[in-house]
Amino acid sequence: MPHKTNAVRLLERLGIHYELRSYEVDENDLAAETVANRIGLPPEQVFKTLVARGDRNGISMAVIPANSELDLKALAAASGNRKIQLVPVKELQSLTGYIRGGVTALAGKKDYPVYVDETVELFDVISISAGVRGTQVLLAPTDYLKATKSHIATLAQNKPA
Repeated sequence: MPHKTNAVRLLERLGIHYELRSYEVDENDLAAETVANRIGLPPEQVFKTLVARGDRNGISMAVIPANSELDLKALAAASGNRKIQLVPVKELQSLTGYIRGGVTALAGKKDYPVYVDETVELFDVISISAGVRGTQVLLAPTDYLKATKSHIATLAQNKPA
């Protein structure tokens, strides 16, 4: 049975319906596509959370489908920055309270602005990290957007072949 994380506690406090899904973690393969495969959902329905730092507005989070890459120019435009780059992995925990493979926009150390790729609206249910490796939260996109106070933007681009 997956344990309750701060992210899950936040959903409960907000009265949001969710389902937890556990999976076997491979420390050598934390790719979101692998997580999607392990929990039995298509990768475009599993969303990964990336943390970026802009030149004007500091830290923000980008939430995109597992099978895509972040378009940094699009995130910069959406977040009011001229330039933006992903933060180094070693900074993730101090900024968010989460480690790589377990980053979520829910119940982090600080409430950073969250930008979610527009494809989130294509699904009845999406999957996001519960805040730890090995556990995903399945919930309605509208509930996720409400819980994270997200902005919808076009952020994802296809990965190069």
